[in-house]
Amino acid sequence: MLLLTPGPTPVPEAVRLAMGEPTIHHRTPEFEEIFEETRELLKKIFGMDEVLMLASSGTGAMEASILNLCEKKALVVNAGKFGERFGKICDAYNIAYKELKYNWDTPCSVEDVKKALNDDKDIDTICIQVCESAGGLRHPVEEIAKVAKEINKDIKIIADGITAVGVEKINTTNIDALISGSQKAFMLPPGLSMIGLSRDALAKIEKSSTGYYFNLAIELKNQKKNTTAWTAPTTLIIGLKAVLKMIEKDGIEKLYADTALRAKSSREALKALGLKIFPKTPANSMSAVLDDDAAKIRKILKDKYGVNIAGGQEHVKTTLFRINHMGIFEGYETPWTLNAIELALDELGRRKYDGTANRVFCEQQYKAKQ
Repeated sequence: MLLLTPGPTPVPEAVRLAMGEPTIHHRTPEFEEIFEETRELLKKIFGMDEVLMLASSGTGAMEASILNLCEKKALVVNAGKFGERFGKICDAYNIAYKELKYNWDTPCSVEDVKKALNDDKDIDTICIQVCESAGGLRHPVEEIAKVAKEINKDIKIIADGITAVGVEKINTTNIDALISGSQKAFMLPPGLSMIGLSRDALAKIEKSSTGYYFNLAIELKNQKKNTTAWTAPTTLIIGLKAVLKMIEKDGIEKLYADTALRAKSSREALKALGLKIFPKTPANSMSAVLDDDAAKIRKILKDKYGVNIAGGQEHVKTTLFRINHMGIFEGYETPWTLNAIELALDELGRRKYDGTANRVFCEQQYKAKQ
């Protein structure tokens, strides 16, 4: 079965083998050496002053970032389930927030952010997704962060890059906390989250951190010594080191370029089949298609062609399907999936199969490399 859901993504065999080695204790020089090398490799990917690893899913890193960086009031961008989650975290801790809400296919407006910040001087934190994976939407995070810092240089920008880190180069110049998770572009099982931190965020954390398990000042103190405050997810960190070494071998820029081309080629192939790309500004992490037959297409793909792709949630649960582009792919995986979609459309009486999807995908792929 091909797993092309946008998380969890397939774990490469070499990484599974690395994680299958005998378990080692996390309070040993051997693990500290692994931890140090992994952190240094992560810093290169994030391009930020510090990186922390937490034994949690990405939601834990979202919670930790809000708890440790927001003092007065947050501005939350909600264009899907994960933007909505930032607001729910604020509710759980009685943190004041203002929400900018958009349709799931619509990116956040820079002008809306400007107005919100000018209207409410209590806002000291912005929480936004780089990619809102509920609909495969890319927000203009870098532009929003730049404008926000021009209005208030002390404002903290928390960017959920769970489906963006390792997918594309993110300009972190004005971002204070950049969040990622193991089960996306890092091609690991779920359970490990990461936060890249700016110098300003580090100063804020060291001055007035809060919480217990998610107290980032405590975690920072320990991780600078190549250990963790609490029990480390040793197997996942060993796997992460293996993934990062794989990426380093060919270079992160190649991974970015391959992912961008795969995403563009897939979107062109899907459009050639007459399908509608859902978001107005698609992210490269996935192709999201809005279609009344989405649930039927997914079932045919799984039952007949051995391909598992994701559906949507809430109001687009049965009318959206999402194809993953994150991580390192075998050459056949995406064209196989697109062929299967075209065959499913034939089975549903929508269009006759003529190989259009594969032709368009390959034209896009190989013309770009000439």
